[in-house]
Amino acid sequence: MADSDSKVAPVMATEKPTTPPQLAADEPVPDFQRPPGWMYKEIKLGRWSAGWYASPHIQLGMVAFVCFLCPGMFNALSGLGGGGKTDAHLADNMNIALNSTFAVVAFFAGTFVNRMGIRLALSLGGIGYTIYTISLLVSEHANVSGFNIFAGALLGVCAGLLWAAQGAIMMSYPHEEQKGRYFAWFWGIFNIGGCLGSLIPLGENIHVKANVTVSDGTYIGFLVLMFAGAILALFLCDADKIVRRDGSRVILKQNPSWKTEFIGLWTTIRSEPYIVLLFPMFWTSNWFYTYQQNAINGAHFGTRTKALNGFLYWFAQIVAAVIIGPLFDLPQFRRSVRAKGAFGLVFALTMIVWGGGYEWQKKYTRATVASKDFEPTDWTTPGYVGPMFLYMFYGGYDAVWQGYVYWLMGALGNSGRKLANLAGFYKGLQSAGAAVMWSLDRDKMPFMNEFISNWVLLCGSLIVAAPVVFFKIKDHVSVEDDLRDTDGTIEDVLPEDHPEKVRAGDHNI
Repeated sequence: MADSDSKVAPVMATEKPTTPPQLAADEPVPDFQRPPGWMYKEIKLGRWSAGWYASPHIQLGMVAFVCFLCPGMFNALSGLGGGGKTDAHLADNMNIALNSTFAVVAFFAGTFVNRMGIRLALSLGGIGYTIYTISLLVSEHANVSGFNIFAGALLGVCAGLLWAAQGAIMMSYPHEEQKGRYFAWFWGIFNIGGCLGSLIPLGENIHVKANVTVSDGTYIGFLVLMFAGAILALFLCDADKIVRRDGSRVILKQNPSWKTEFIGLWTTIRSEPYIVLLFPMFWTSNWFYTYQQNAINGAHFGTRTKALNGFLYWFAQIVAAVIIGPLFDLPQFRRSVRAKGAFGLVFALTMIVWGGGYEWQKKYTRATVASKDFEPTDWTTPGYVGPMFLYMFYGGYDAVWQGYVYWLMGALGNSGRKLANLAGFYKGLQSAGAAVMWSLDRDKMPFMNEFISNWVLLCGSLIVAAPVVFFKIKDHVSVEDDLRDTDGTIEDVLPEDHPEKVRAGDHNI
């Protein structure tokens, strides 16, 4: 019998099982019947079936709405530049603290999510966003820089848990052939939060053409919605309750201990060391937000126009996600072919979109916008349409980049445990890169230098990741390959009362 973390005798990778595997966690159950209980009762809207509460698409939809209300609103607030303030110095310091703790916590966040469960991880994440916004509101009436930095650091911890949980759900709940569409669905709902959140400061400041700090009402609106997201997270199901339409379950490790989870971080890298070639893409994936939000939107536009730009930026993300997500799942092409085609598309977009950005950035500097003679651009200013579309293309590009990274990670496996670790690595490196960029912006790095750093890192990280794209993406990852540790054993993935476990006997695979 295996150790306490597994109730199944391990099978060495070099051995052949005495009996062929009858059933695995992500394989359909013949003559599937849903388990008893309210979670598995059919939800019907007229003649249309919405599935059941503990189904992947219902749960992913709920997670998307949690992110809609928490990081979605945070994105809308950050998109104004400087956290809604005219001076970005405080927001820069808060974001340095945020991303520094995020970078550390996110590396281990998959471990914590695997232990504490999806619901608690997401709810704690929502609380962090709420406290962050409260600190910005209080800073409008008193000097509470210590509280502001603490709120930023706390949000880094909480957001690390939230995004590791979200990443594991989005990549492990759907079948392999559905992961692109699930990304599109999640990313679209999530960024509706950014769109609607941008309407709050737009409505509050509709007549403000100058560049001023947003009102108290704007901050209060954000924090109420963020708190609602934290409460909504408590109504989610944990991953072991999820049943897909064909009866298959999410691959999990039964009774994980802290020891096995921390070892799992190392084995994820040791078993597939080529994953480190994706790390530059992870690092770069939030690097450009600082430049776009502070150097473009925050520096060059008036308050109401910043809010409009934010709305258009997040709307472009929705459109791009809806287009690119289904393309990742095109059944006419093998997954390995789709990976290569998407690589070419992302590289081309990098050259086109950022090439246009170079032409725009040549027009102004930090000294230009700091001049007393500088007039912030309003939507009534002649020539506004050009930078408006550029900012929208930046938003669409972000969705394509993030979607491609998520899809690549999802193509490397289906195990919820493994993908939680990958999501942790992704968010950790992403946040480390963002912390560096926020510190450079705080130290008044020239806008053109910020721009060049983005373009170079994006192109360079794609080149580094190319071997993974061209040689390591498989058309299918089998259950046995997904569950096998580097010591040659196969993890036990199901509790005793799962239908698959009952049907398959001792589940010896």
